[in-house]
This record gives sequence, C-alpha cells and structure tokens, in this order.
Amino acid sequence: MSRRVTAHGAPVVRPVVLGGDAGAYSLARAFHEAYGVRSTVVTIVPTRNVRYSKILDNLVVPGLDDPDVMVRTIRDLAAQSDVPLMVVTCVDWYVRALAEHRARLEDVAIVPYTRLDLLDRVMDKQRFSELCLELGVPHPRTVVRQGGDQVGELDLRFPIIAKPGDNAAWHHVKFRGKRKVHELTSAQELQWLLTAAGDAGYRGAFIVQEFVPGSDAQMRIMTTFSDGRGYVRTAVGGHVLVEEHTPGTLGNPAAILTGPHPQIEADARRLVEHLGWTGFANFDIKVDPRDGKGYFFELNPRTGRSNYYMTASGVNPAKLWVTEHVLHGNIPVPIRQQVLYRIVPGFLLRRYVRAADDPEVRARLKQVRRVAHPLRYGRDRSLRRDAWIWLSELNQVRKFRQFYPVSDARATAYRPTGSPAEAGTPRG
Repeated sequence: MSRRVTAHGAPVVRPVVLGGDAGAYSLARAFHEAYGVRSTVVTIVPTRNVRYSKILDNLVVPGLDDPDVMVRTIRDLAAQSDVPLMVVTCVDWYVRALAEHRARLEDVAIVPYTRLDLLDRVMDKQRFSELCLELGVPHPRTVVRQGGDQVGELDLRFPIIAKPGDNAAWHHVKFRGKRKVHELTSAQELQWLLTAAGDAGYRGAFIVQEFVPGSDAQMRIMTTFSDGRGYVRTAVGGHVLVEEHTPGTLGNPAAILTGPHPQIEADARRLVEHLGWTGFANFDIKVDPRDGKGYFFELNPRTGRSNYYMTASGVNPAKLWVTEHVLHGNIPVPIRQQVLYRIVPGFLLRRYVRAADDPEVRARLKQVRRVAHPLRYGRDRSLRRDAWIWLSELNQVRKFRQFYPVSDARATAYRPTGSPAEAGTPRG
C-alpha cells in the first residue's frame, strides 16, 4: 500500500471510524484537527452525535456487526480512495473483529490494533485479574461465575460489582434489566443476574468483584500509547469527577480533570509493557480511600468513549497513529495542558463536585484555563448541530436527576469514621 504525504509534509489518510457515539465523533474530530481531513463514520443506524456534522461523512450500514459486512464495507471504501485507509473505533467488538480479520484488510487498510491473542487475553476479565495478581497491580478481590450458574459459596463482601467477561458475546444478548455493569447488594440479586443472562443465551463468565467504596469522584482514567516494539511512548491520566448513570452508558466519564497520577501511570505502563502491547490501552481505575491506591478494573483495548480528554490536553490520537503507521517516525513528546473535559453543563458539574467535598479538586478546578466538550467544535458549527448539543446538555440534567441525584453522590462519598482499622482495607 502506498504512503503519501501532502506538499507540506503532513500525512494524508482517509480515516474510517466504526460506531456513532461521542467517542467516534471525537476520533473524527481528532483527525480533522490534526490534518484537516474528513472521516467516514460508519454506523448501523443514524446517530445524533454525527448528524449535521460538516467534518465527516456518515455511512449507514445496517449489518455492520456482521464481520463479513464490516470487511466488505471497508474494502469498498478503500476502492474509492487513492490514499491509505485507517480504520479506528471505540467499540470493543469492532476492535476484536478488526484484529481477527486483519488478513482480509491489511492490503487495503491500516488496522492500528494489537495482536488477536493479546486482545483475547485482556478482554477475558478473568485472565486480566490473574495478570494483575501476577504483576502486583492493585485489583479488587474477584471471583468468576458463568451465566446460568448457581451463586454457591461467595467469599466476598457486599455490595459487589458484576460485569460480563466476554463483551463480544454480551453485545448480542438482550434481556430486561441488562446493564453494562451491575451493582448488586445481595447473593439473591446476583442469582437473578446469572439466571436471566443464562436464559437469554449468555453462558460466558461474569467477573464478580468487591465494591471499592466511594462515589464517582474516586474514579480515575489512564490511556497509554505503545509503539510497535511495545514501549509506552505517552500516557495521559485524569480524575473522573462524575460518571454517566443511565443503563446503556453506566460508567462512562461525564467529566474529567486531566493531570498526573504517578502510581496509576506506573502500574499501567508495567501492565502493557509486560504484555508487549501495541497501540492504545485505556484503563478504568478507582482509588480506594482506605489506602489511597488506584485499583485497576479492566484494560480496554482502544481509546475510550471519552478520548477527547486526551486530544484537548495536547495528545492527539490521530497524530500518534499516523506517525507510527504512516510516517514510521519517532513519536513526538506532546506539550500538555490541564483541561476540564465535560459533557454535562457546568452548573450541574459544580453540584457534584460540591457533593464529593474534595477541597483539592475545587482548588484545581479554579486554575483550569480550558474547558473542552467533545461535540462542541468551532470548525463544525451549524444552527441545527448547535441546538442539538445545547439540548443534549440540558437532557443530562434530567438523566442525572433520574438515575444519579446529587443526594446519592453525597451519600456514597467516602467519609471514614473511627480508627483506620475500623475503616478496613481491601482484601486480595
């Protein structure tokens, strides 16, 4: 495949983004900011995140979650292009499908994801738990159950978190009450989940973990980028101030304050370099207020849905991909700035920051000079798009009132009482 550059030396690629959420738009925006190129965003159905956009073309392919349709669509797009295609996504299922079918694509497209065996190792949450234990990376105490199983003996403290170990299989399962992550308070609730999932056809693993105390404000995010030799070239962390709580988006960051997190970054680097990982890896972490350690929940094999927090802080993923795969050059050391990333209105965020009652965070927020919204882009404005983004922000007020009122955030904020021994420490 030829590799072309413009007369000014900037690389030209045709980005193809699979998926239509805010993360997909953010990737298209990253390519546009870096190189002024239009992306083709391929979705199963039309989505509001990419509707009315002037920086991308939306191709709707109803059967895109069929690997053969996905491959055919990419090859058809490549046949229409005289520059290299680069296919990217924020969706686990598409990452695995791209890696699995790389041999059918690599003659016409760049697939910037790691090897299939490594993907399977980290996407299997049981094996990820074992890896953390092997490397001494903090990880919540974990047991594994299968869909359809009986709970049996469960040596965990409630409340617990239960999440599917096979995201690809979970993607195709439907039943009433299904969530991305289930927060459970009893063995009876866990039994309901195992039975309902099994009856719906999911017989894969459930990762069942002890709950790390504290509100959303204890969450952290870390994204690393490793070159083709498996060395981490950059890592970008952030303090999650509040998460989304609607069933379909539970756990996605709604506001992130970027900044350094030395222990978390060191552990993330150790994990990916031990694996020989290449490309992006995204981690969900929660700081346990009882010991101050960041406990790793999982490794996501791609940029996260909230990836624009990186671009806004000075680490543009499009530049890293193009430098590595098109220019084959040295990864530049980006100049970073502290950024507040948010998809919720500022007044709503301030309520949750007050509920978390963290003076250090409030002080850091006062110093922030840049606020970034992934969908608000000065070079992609129109009356219809601006109106929709404004309405979507207001809709967050309704969602938070329904699914995560401020009183819940205040109630879950960790305020230890008694001696340190009474507060307890994590096991395992």
